[in-house]
Amino acid sequence: MKLSQYPALIDQAAQAVNDLDRQILDLRQDIAALEGKAEVIVAFESTLKNDNQRKARRFEILQENDEYQQLLGKLVMLTSQKSNGLSHLEYLRNQFSVAKLEARWAIAEKLVGLESRELVGL
Repeated sequence: MKLSQYPALIDQAAQAVNDLDRQILDLRQDIAALEGKAEVIVAFESTLKNDNQRKARRFEILQENDEYQQLLGKLVMLTSQKSNGLSHLEYLRNQFSVAKLEARWAIAEKLVGLESRELVGL
C-alpha cells in the first residue's frame, strides 16, 4: 500500500467508529426510556412494600420485555463492533507509522550512498 493511501483509510476507520458510537448512544437512550417506563409501572404498584421488591419487579418487567432484550443484544453487538473498529483503527495508524519510518530509512540510505560516492569521487 502506498504511503499516501493511509490517511484516507485511517479517516474511514475513524468515521466507522464514530458511527458505531452514535448508534450505541441512540440505543442507550432507547434502553433508558424502557427502563423509565418500567420504573413508572413499579412506582404505581401499591403491593410492593420495599426497595428490594421494587427492584425485583423492575427486573422482572424488563426481562419480560422483548424489545428491551433485543436492544440489549444489539448493544452488545455494536459494542463488540466498536472494539473491533478501534483495534483496526489503531492497526492502520501503526502501519502508517511503520511505513513512514521505512520511507525515511530508504531516503537516509540513499543519502548515505550519495555521500559515500562523493567521498570516493564517483
